[in-house]
Order: sequence, then C-alpha cells, then structure tokens
Amino acid sequence: MPELPISFTHEPPGTTFKYEVREFKRNVVAIWLRNSRRFVFNAGDPTYTIWGFYNTKTGIYYAPINSSKQGDSVDFNSTTPYSAMQLNLNPLEAAFL
Repeated sequence: MPELPISFTHEPPGTTFKYEVREFKRNVVAIWLRNSRRFVFNAGDPTYTIWGFYNTKTGIYYAPINSSKQGDSVDFNSTTPYSAMQLNLNPLEAAFL
C-alpha cells in the first residue's frame, strides 16, 4: 500500500479522521480522507472523501474533479486539510479570509 508523500504536511482535521493513499494510475496516487465516526446511513462503516491526487514522479499535487478524475495542478500551500480543491472566492469573500 502506498504511503503519504513526505511533502504532505497536513494533519487530519479531527480525531476520527486519517489519510489513506491508494493507487490511481501508474505514477499517480489518490489521497483519501477517512472518517471512522459511525453513521446510520451506511451501517456504521467508515466514510471516505477524496482529498486529491499526487504524481509520484513529478511531485505535483492535483485537485480532484471527482473521485475518479484528476483536475488541475495546485500549490500544496493553498490546499486545506479537507481538500486540494481551490476556493473560487469573489473579492469580498477573499477579503475576509
């Protein structure tokens, strides 16, 4: 099983969360955020959300379009512990962040 890249410095956002890495393509791994909290809707199984993708050859992170499609490259410093997706803020919203 692949491991998190050394350059991945985010800590899981809560005590019930952890990151998991799965192979996606030959040189690309998918980084998943796993929540082990029990929910009724899925019979208590862990829930997963895609964090993003990482190219192991080039060292580039990619935002997800969905769990099976890789999007554009992103700067790791502009990502959050929840997702590599970039926020599309208008100027007023950006002023408050």
